[in-house]
Amino acid sequence: MIRVLFVCHGNICRSPMAEFVFKNMVKEAGLADRFEIASAATSSEEIWGGVGNPVYPPAREELARHGISCAGKRAVQLKKKDYDYYDYLIGMDTMNIRNMERMTGHKGGKISLLLQYAGRNESIADPWYSGQFDVTYRDIVEGCSAFLEFLRGRGEIER
Repeated sequence: MIRVLFVCHGNICRSPMAEFVFKNMVKEAGLADRFEIASAATSSEEIWGGVGNPVYPPAREELARHGISCAGKRAVQLKKKDYDYYDYLIGMDTMNIRNMERMTGHKGGKISLLLQYAGRNESIADPWYSGQFDVTYRDIVEGCSAFLEFLRGRGEIER
């Protein structure tokens, strides 16, 4: 079982988009039973009284345009123990990476930036600010596709 955690600031736009895009990719590849895939936030801004907000409507709508549902997903916060549990902790931007390292007490190792798998040392723009959910979706698909190929290249999953 390969455990993957996607992380962004609030867990209502980018990381849940990545979670459900990647779940869809591995399902279509017939590999869903080989993965545990989730997402989390570095902040608690979208979590009130222990209950996380649902995926932001424009992010949910962008996923739906591509036939992907994120029904039932609510924001959760990254925990220190997540570093030990997950095999890959994948951040959406460099600030996420810094916060993930601070929160888990680990630098590098299992922590990476999504677009690095696509050979791009770039952040995925936060559509909360840009309003460009289509661009965010495109970048997430590129990163997730490259991550899946990375896993194949390492022999962690079959081709």
